[in-house]
Amino acid sequence: MELADVRRHIRDRDALARALRDVLGPGRVFAHPADLLAYEYDGSVLQAVPDLVVFPQSTEDVVAIVRVASRFGAPLVPRGSGTGLSGGAIAPVGGIVVSMSQMRRILSIDLENRCAVVEPGVVNLDVTRAVERDGYFYAPDPSSQSACSIGGNVANNSGGVHTLAYGVTTNHVLGLEMVLPDGTVVQLGGRGPDDPALDLVGLVVGSEGTLGIVTKVTVRLMRRREAVRTMLGIFPSIEDASQAVADIIASGIGPTSLEMLDQLTVEAVEPAVHAGLPPDAGAVLLIEVEGVREMLDRSAQIVEDLCRRNRAREIRVARTEEERALYWAARKGAFGAMGRLAPNYYLHDAVVPRSRLPQIMRQVMEIADRYGIRVANVFHAGDGNLHPLIPYDAATPGETERVMRASEEMLAACVAVGGTLSGEHGIGFEKNNYMPWIFSEADLEAQRRLKTAFDPEDRMNPFKVFPTPVSCGELLTRRPPRLAASGLWI
Repeated sequence: MELADVRRHIRDRDALARALRDVLGPGRVFAHPADLLAYEYDGSVLQAVPDLVVFPQSTEDVVAIVRVASRFGAPLVPRGSGTGLSGGAIAPVGGIVVSMSQMRRILSIDLENRCAVVEPGVVNLDVTRAVERDGYFYAPDPSSQSACSIGGNVANNSGGVHTLAYGVTTNHVLGLEMVLPDGTVVQLGGRGPDDPALDLVGLVVGSEGTLGIVTKVTVRLMRRREAVRTMLGIFPSIEDASQAVADIIASGIGPTSLEMLDQLTVEAVEPAVHAGLPPDAGAVLLIEVEGVREMLDRSAQIVEDLCRRNRAREIRVARTEEERALYWAARKGAFGAMGRLAPNYYLHDAVVPRSRLPQIMRQVMEIADRYGIRVANVFHAGDGNLHPLIPYDAATPGETERVMRASEEMLAACVAVGGTLSGEHGIGFEKNNYMPWIFSEADLEAQRRLKTAFDPEDRMNPFKVFPTPVSCGELLTRRPPRLAASGLWI
């Protein structure tokens, strides 16, 4: 089926734009093709042009947008910072992209009750910056935390490099304000961790904008630990490093983070960051333990012993906060550095049981060899959240299709050992047609009924999460029609 066959038909796009300008005012509705270019993309490899982009600045604006869209039967696609990696913020069937980037206020901070109320456009790292002088922080820390928004984190139930100890976004969201598809504003949860009602907050976190548009988020704040120890383990092979991960977790030490970078990743990152990562290492483990200062020596020694038992040739310990920050800059800058390897890259974020990491890493490399491609592995090893990253050149004929086939095999291999499709990036449009790999038709139907209860007309982020007639691969190889200069579809 062609994308043109499934695009939502907006009866009068110009009238819709006028109606939105009437409620939002000038300058906050984008309709010209040149203005829409940046919103054809998110952080994934996918591309689809919306009909319009709007910029609410308040809950009342969102209510007005939703009600206008309802009159015109227009789909709505909520968008945070656009850093998502599963195509969740693109508009494959057209409609209105609702950019939350102008709703970026921290509304209140309550240190006594360890929570803050923020708008969805607030950048993740800015929450920690607002409270760190008082000894607090916001725990979920995706690698893109200096750019990604809290609203996007809520949509995808994002994790981060310290997920192993602190959990993912759903563990740190106490309450939500959300606009439903009919324009109703609802309050879910509260300011405490034990709201007596149904856990609708847990339902919305991770729903990828398919149930409504979140306009306020109450987040949990945490106290800084007394001390932290950051270590690098240098290994001859990725298999050795993977076994070290399994052994460290089995020991019960409980590191707060356990991240892996393979040789190809180091090759890309080190020239940019200069963290002193050895280019000949088969893999590097970035390990962090936190807690009471007196206990760290013992924990660090156990970690070092387990690494050496798995043939680590060197263990480094960050001596200063600057050195620790440099190690983390290498990890968090890994994806951005991949442009040194190729013009494009494609990645997944499957999760596997940690005990199966050595096996899966061998399978990933076998698949890469068979397809004649390179794979950079940089991932949250401690919780088994893999990020096999394939650098490639989309301008080379047939390259994209080859990468997609290899990537699909890697994902299938992860599912086959008891893994799942996503740990933090979401399903979006990238992996929606793989959902039957892990859910039965009865499971999917129950989930569809739940969405229908919130969104009976299926206008909230359609073509996301659930299987659709069009696949990610088709969108990559058969682009939707672009807007002509006149603003009409061609």
